[in-house]
Amino acid sequence: MDRMTVGRPMELLLVEDSLVAGRLASGAIRQCGFEHRLTWLRDGQDAIDFLTQEGRFSKAPRPDLLLLDLILPSRSGQEVLELIRHSEVLVTLPVVVMTGEAGEVEEAACRTLQVEAYLQKPLDVPKFRNVIEELRHHWQADMVTPRHPGSN
Repeated sequence: MDRMTVGRPMELLLVEDSLVAGRLASGAIRQCGFEHRLTWLRDGQDAIDFLTQEGRFSKAPRPDLLLLDLILPSRSGQEVLELIRHSEVLVTLPVVVMTGEAGEVEEAACRTLQVEAYLQKPLDVPKFRNVIEELRHHWQADMVTPRHPGSN
């Protein structure tokens, strides 16, 4: 056996209304080679309901990482981010912002709201993968992590 895993899959929430950008992001995540479950939502209000476990998302899992577009239908990504950072339950949720149309003001606002990374679209897949790999320090011990031969 090349590698073993322990724990549970990482819960990822992708909030992206563009089919192309969403497929690119989910494909890049698969290339990272770690066990995960990905929920892909295309609407800001759905993201809020998912994160707060309301309505049809009452049994939604808590994500371990949020990949968030800023320009979304219903509610903006910035509104979603503000909700997260003002919630006792969600405040520590790592967030990677992915956007194609935001400028310096939006980027500054996201940094003020403590995002882990701010990426311009179209996504640079190697850079995106590097960001995901760097965020492993946020992952908890009960999540799936690859154990390579010879490691303890």
